[in-house]
Amino acid sequence: MVLGITSCSTSTSGDSENLLDDDSLSASALTIAQANEMEAELLADVGYASEEDGYPIVDTNETIFYSNDAIIDEPAVGEDFYGQDASFEGNQPNYTDNQDGTVTDNVTNLMWQQDPGDKLDWYEAATGLDEFNQEELGGYSDWRIPTIKELYSLVEYSGWTGTSSASSNPYVDTDYFDFTYGDAAGEPRFIDSQILSSTIYDSGTIANGATTFGYNFADGRIKGYELSKDFYCYHVRGTTTYGQNIYTDNGDETITDSATNLMWQQNDSGYYQAGPENDGTLDWQEALDWADEMNEEEFGGYSDWRLPNVKELQSIVDYTRGPATTDSAAIDELFYSTPIVNYFGWDDYGFYWSSTTHDDGSASETEYGAAAYVVFGYGMGYMDGEELDVHGAGCQRSDPKEGNRDDYPTCDTNAPQGDEQRVFNMVRLVRDAD
Repeated sequence: MVLGITSCSTSTSGDSENLLDDDSLSASALTIAQANEMEAELLADVGYASEEDGYPIVDTNETIFYSNDAIIDEPAVGEDFYGQDASFEGNQPNYTDNQDGTVTDNVTNLMWQQDPGDKLDWYEAATGLDEFNQEELGGYSDWRIPTIKELYSLVEYSGWTGTSSASSNPYVDTDYFDFTYGDAAGEPRFIDSQILSSTIYDSGTIANGATTFGYNFADGRIKGYELSKDFYCYHVRGTTTYGQNIYTDNGDETITDSATNLMWQQNDSGYYQAGPENDGTLDWQEALDWADEMNEEEFGGYSDWRLPNVKELQSIVDYTRGPATTDSAAIDELFYSTPIVNYFGWDDYGFYWSSTTHDDGSASETEYGAAAYVVFGYGMGYMDGEELDVHGAGCQRSDPKEGNRDDYPTCDTNAPQGDEQRVFNMVRLVRDAD
């Protein structure tokens, strides 16, 4: 059994002073080592620990069924596009408005700040935490900056991204949480509403600078951002088990996480040489079909495997690992991830399909034509004439569901960071543990 404390980084500075008490620094001046040390201090103050059943994955709230380019009726078992996100009901979102500026998530037992207030950068949030707690929001003084896994628990893929705030719907339940699009806050882009996490990328991204992971309820993505960027922050308190995995190698090419009560394939589709190229790469419909094939074979003795939804998939990211830091995929070493060479010629690991359609008009030429994936290698892009790990291992983006193999991989020149697009991605299947 492996206890997967996957959200924290270790301090690299030994007996140095607590950087959270040092007000002589700034977000733009922090080195990667200093940022990782500050993250470690924040997490140590919380005391995260794994616990069985302590990491229930909240459902994505995606209830609509999609083909590659349209809304469709619910497919039956064996029909095209069966097994997508809406085919399965998990822990449905369930909140209580406490009428004191806080919201309780009744699935995770996390309590959240309802109104994120004014924007601030990562360093300001980290060093200002004591001052925030002195205000005792809701009568509590143990608020913290959420990890990226805690923050992702709030995400709902019933949201969509149009061409403006008026044609979009946030990826968060606005019946309970205050949310402001970027244009309403005077930002140049309506999607500039990124939310802060405490999770630092152990390597650098753009300009090789220190990077924090954030989620954007305006466009539905996890990305790495410079620490000096201005974010909103939904402070959180409560259970300290969320985001902490407990893995058991079952000895039959499956791994059980008793924190989430999910069972995973230990090896990915590349290991099994799945797909028409026998290299594990599949488009979205092929990924759904591969789950059916594994069920017909009763892989591991089970016939209820499925393509994971994007929140299930993100639950097995290990944010302390990645090709730039551990020369591995961003996942516990119990799992096998097929090495690849990416579009830019770097040794890398795969993007992994989820079953979740990402309704974002910028992600595909066709409406409903993109699905969410999670990056377990470099989050590559082409920016300012340079090939870069622009978003970090563990980011979540979306690709077109289908395409011509001769056209991919490539990079999306319409995206500011020139995101690498692969379309033919890897797969790791999941089932509910018995």
